[in-house]
Amino acid sequence: MIYREYGKTGKKVSVIGFGGMRFGEDEDYSAEVVRRANELGINYFDTAPFYCNDRSEFIFGKAFKKMPKDYFVSTKSSVNKEDTADKVRWRIENSLERMGIDKINFFHMWCIMDLNQYQKVMAPGGAYEGALKAKEEGLIEHLVFSTHCRGEDIRRIIEDDVFEGVLLGYNVINHPYRQEGVYAAIEKNIGVVTMNPLGGGLIPQNDKYFSFLKEGEGESVSQAALRFNAAQKGITVVLAGMGTLEEVEENINVTNYPLAVSDDKMKEIQSRIGEEMNSLCTTCGYCLKCPKKIMIHNYLEAYNLSILDGKEAMKNHINRLKDKGNIKEDALAAECIACGACEKLCTQKLPIIQRLKEISEIMK
Repeated sequence: MIYREYGKTGKKVSVIGFGGMRFGEDEDYSAEVVRRANELGINYFDTAPFYCNDRSEFIFGKAFKKMPKDYFVSTKSSVNKEDTADKVRWRIENSLERMGIDKINFFHMWCIMDLNQYQKVMAPGGAYEGALKAKEEGLIEHLVFSTHCRGEDIRRIIEDDVFEGVLLGYNVINHPYRQEGVYAAIEKNIGVVTMNPLGGGLIPQNDKYFSFLKEGEGESVSQAALRFNAAQKGITVVLAGMGTLEEVEENINVTNYPLAVSDDKMKEIQSRIGEEMNSLCTTCGYCLKCPKKIMIHNYLEAYNLSILDGKEAMKNHINRLKDKGNIKEDALAAECIACGACEKLCTQKLPIIQRLKEISEIMK
């Protein structure tokens, strides 16, 4: 395993980090997966309340009971749910109890979507104030933030000098639109952890299209995408969601390849990644608050295919989802009432209503 300095914290963390959002139903097996990752050199473990139907922190707690203490834990408080200092304090104590640990190494102000949300976090009596007090008391070590903002807005937050690190969505598809934030982190010497390096599964699910990423002999598309992130200047940790022992082995094997991207490959990547690619949905599922029960993420996954492979590919995918029962006849795209609930929750700020309308027209 390769280890990198996390900003000015003095901590050396594994370049491949463990994302705790992909666990299956078997919690004992999931804990075994965590322990195996640690045996193979991963020492950065990221989780959050509500991951895996609110089981992720408990699974890590089960794993940590039988692990050496040479690891770092990252968890979070929700900008929307824990909006006061008292609520954040409760969240911190709750996470500590769930995981059976006495301190959180990296505590995130979670999912800052824009500068308005950031101002709410920093308001007197707000989330940041509560977390800062907990840090002073030794319950957390480093105060960091998680964001889906544009690169320019990430820079503005970093330049306030109130955080020691940042967790941001970054991958071969969207990196041009987050890069300014990474540059700011380099200038301020703070840690940078990347989430969604596989585009929420989009890249491996379309491995034929993204096969151009591969450089090393025997390298998979997923490994190539992780390597791309790890090769970028300023990136400290690349988070990979892992649910099986096989995924752990594959992800860790990324470090068997040089963590670099050749100049020719970088030029090829830049030629293939346009603005439209940044609009590919990562199917995170945050949008699933639809009053009409539309499975929006399934439709947007199909819309991705229209961008990558044309409208016919999208139509075929939707029909397959209908056959599997993943799209119900009483909750079709045409049922959208344009209430906007989904767009408020979308981490990528996609025009979901317009896309559902387009899909409805195409599927007629």
